[in-house]
Amino acid sequence: MPTAQAITEMRESRPFKRGLLGALNSNVAEKIAEASGDLAMIIDRSGKIMDIAASRDIAKDGAEAWIDRQWSDTVAEDSRHKVEELLRDAHESGRTRWREINQNTSDHSQIAIRFVAVDTGHDGHIIAIGRDERRTANLQQRLVEAQQLMERDYAKLRDTEYRYRLLFQMSGEAVVIVDAATRRIVEANPAAERLIFGERSGPFGEPFARHFDPECQDDATALLSLVQAAASPGANEVRLTCRGRELLASASLFREERTSQFLVRLVPMGQVPPSAPDSALRLGRVLESMPDAFVLVDTSARIITANAAFVDMVRLSAKEQIEGQPLNRFLGRSGLERDILIDNLRTHGLVRNFNSLLRTHLGDQEDVEISGVFTSEGAEPCFGLSIRSANRLAQSRSPARPGVNRSVEQLTELVGRVPLKELVRESTDLVEKLCIEVALELTRNNRASAADILGLSRQGLYSKLHKFGLGNLSSED
Repeated sequence: MPTAQAITEMRESRPFKRGLLGALNSNVAEKIAEASGDLAMIIDRSGKIMDIAASRDIAKDGAEAWIDRQWSDTVAEDSRHKVEELLRDAHESGRTRWREINQNTSDHSQIAIRFVAVDTGHDGHIIAIGRDERRTANLQQRLVEAQQLMERDYAKLRDTEYRYRLLFQMSGEAVVIVDAATRRIVEANPAAERLIFGERSGPFGEPFARHFDPECQDDATALLSLVQAAASPGANEVRLTCRGRELLASASLFREERTSQFLVRLVPMGQVPPSAPDSALRLGRVLESMPDAFVLVDTSARIITANAAFVDMVRLSAKEQIEGQPLNRFLGRSGLERDILIDNLRTHGLVRNFNSLLRTHLGDQEDVEISGVFTSEGAEPCFGLSIRSANRLAQSRSPARPGVNRSVEQLTELVGRVPLKELVRESTDLVEKLCIEVALELTRNNRASAADILGLSRQGLYSKLHKFGLGNLSSED
């Protein structure tokens, strides 16, 4: 399928030859110019813009202010030589190729417009026809963002697979992968090869049970069957003998690429620990290695400890840098939000799916979801918070607004603990900030249009932008 540029080149390569249109009057010529693009400008011999016909979107960007000005004065610095080349080529050859030019707008931003210039043959006047490229640029930007997100996901998968392979190969514990349908060995790490295969190379593809002594082969088959049927959750360990050496075998079932496989661990009986670890110690290990962040907080809202996932989320290198820090250094948009969370935990004992904001020590921000519990057992009461990152892909499709889901019940919990003036002031500021953020996003950071949407004057909008630190304003704004 030919591109727009190819179509343009084909049009330029074969003009009309039969003269069927005759001499067009000015009204017809104006209509043709307007229909050809989003913007049409009449330029005189000196390069001054004499008249403009613009679409509604470009008119809102202050196109009327370009009239009676030199075209080169209404564009960005890097586009001035393109304007000069367009005008020169139009005078010399009567037409030009399409060129992208950055036009300045009334709010000191820029819009990309593709122009073609045509000599009218009347007093040296030139018609410049432009097409607004913002929609195309937005689509390209979204495509690039989606592609980058996919590439990041693929990179994570590759890293995960590499870590798994490295761990699988370097582990001193014998691990064997067995196909659930055929009960044949698919893969084994070097430790397993040395343990059950000996000096000979591993005969992958052979039945798993065949590699044990004859009197233990039925037990090996029964172990896999029990795990697959889940008939007895506790019956996932069995003693097997391989070449006179007694082993403790345990298995678990997992799925990969729509097939089920067993992961079988083989431990020589001499290396089996005498007793299982304490349940509290086991729970601590699980919390430390779980993928979701977990934080333990005391009654003064200071962090007691946190797992490795939370350390990674706030971009720190050691758990000691977090311990003893106030919770609102990393969580919550304000002290009010932290108070709502803590007070609800004290009152109800638990909180589910509380929307909040996480800040790293570098200043980056990320939407998170918090579930928490309050416990008064032990030496001191404390709060346990489980923190999960919001789904970025879902946010890109339907952006969630921080604080919008704050319920009336959560705010009313503060009555009697926070003065009414402070509660109303902070709630009002939050609503104003959210509305301004939405307006800026809807208008692609066009402050003039955002002020119109909000019903504010330009000065009033700038005042609130300074107040909330929005819009990346410079000291001159």
